[in-house]
Amino acid sequence: MKYKNATDILPANLIKELQQFAGGQIIYIPKPKSEYRKWGEVSGGRQYINERNKKIRNLFDKHRNISQLADTFSLSQDSIKKIVYCRE
Repeated sequence: MKYKNATDILPANLIKELQQFAGGQIIYIPKPKSEYRKWGEVSGGRQYINERNKKIRNLFDKHRNISQLADTFSLSQDSIKKIVYCRE
């Protein structure tokens, strides 16, 4: 994240007010909550994981065992168990 000088983006009266509380310090102003996105929404990572997990559940339903699924998807057996036993 690139820092910006407050005088370039904030009105003078707001800068004076902020200086009373944090003069000379670097402060972080977070985005509004409405602009936050969940992990993987932007990159598509979440969709990939959901599709992979759906494939794992389908194969498990077709009688593939935990060990086979772990080898196929390069996951631990515990991870496979969490996916197949914790239905969403």
